[in-house]
Amino acid sequence: MNNNRSANNINSHYMDNKPMEIYLFIDPFCAECWSLSPIINKLQIEYGDYFTLKYVLCGNLSFWNQKGVNLGDKKNIKKLKNDHQIFPTPHLAAISIKAAELQGKKAGIRFIRRLQELLFVENADITDINVIQQCAKHVGLDIEEFIRDVYSQSSANAFQCDLKISSEMEVNEMPAMVFFNENIEDEGLKITGLYSYDIYVQLLTEMLERFPKPAEKPPLELFLSTNPIMASKDLAMIYDVPVQQIEKQMKKLQLQRKVQKINAKNGHFWKYTSGGL
Repeated sequence: MNNNRSANNINSHYMDNKPMEIYLFIDPFCAECWSLSPIINKLQIEYGDYFTLKYVLCGNLSFWNQKGVNLGDKKNIKKLKNDHQIFPTPHLAAISIKAAELQGKKAGIRFIRRLQELLFVENADITDINVIQQCAKHVGLDIEEFIRDVYSQSSANAFQCDLKISSEMEVNEMPAMVFFNENIEDEGLKITGLYSYDIYVQLLTEMLERFPKPAEKPPLELFLSTNPIMASKDLAMIYDVPVQQIEKQMKKLQLQRKVQKINAKNGHFWKYTSGGL
């Protein structure tokens, strides 16, 4: 298994002054990748001072191409300036994530999370450019720049780079995470699938070679303001309290018109509105 970092993919000496880097391999259509989100949230809350997180797109490319855009639509092809060759845009849900990331790492993460909410909570068609555009607006992207980037060579290249990283690190199942420490010579530690939160903390501790100190969790409302759609069970896991306690708190916020309950195909969720119902 080759879990070494390519020198072309990262600058190993600059990791935001943090001793660890985690590669998170996801497919926007993968339900288990969506299920991993609250674990990633908690890991970032408690141990975010110790690592940087890099999202890498992975998945069944033949499935993405099958669900890809209509090549007869002039909007979905691009003529290269130099030789006027025409190439098909990769699957829009995937390529749009890379376009969002061009507006900053945090913008890209907000976009990924909202795209997953649209699919798994709101049952939206995230292959539809109109849905993708609304997603970009929702997370505050520059829409004109975003649409231009969706059909750009830069986004296509970034997507292909992700697929190359996935191949180099032999990521064949998802979700997957690869943990790297400061020593560039050390191989990364790969974990595939879904596990309890404690397992990820254990891996982080092993790679750090010391016990990291967890940060305090933010007040519930503050967390919801940046993660507005959450399930009770996920909030209970993040805050280490019984689900019944979270339900009680959310019902209080519901009475204050700060959250609304959403019934979705994957269960019910709470949507934070900050009194904007």
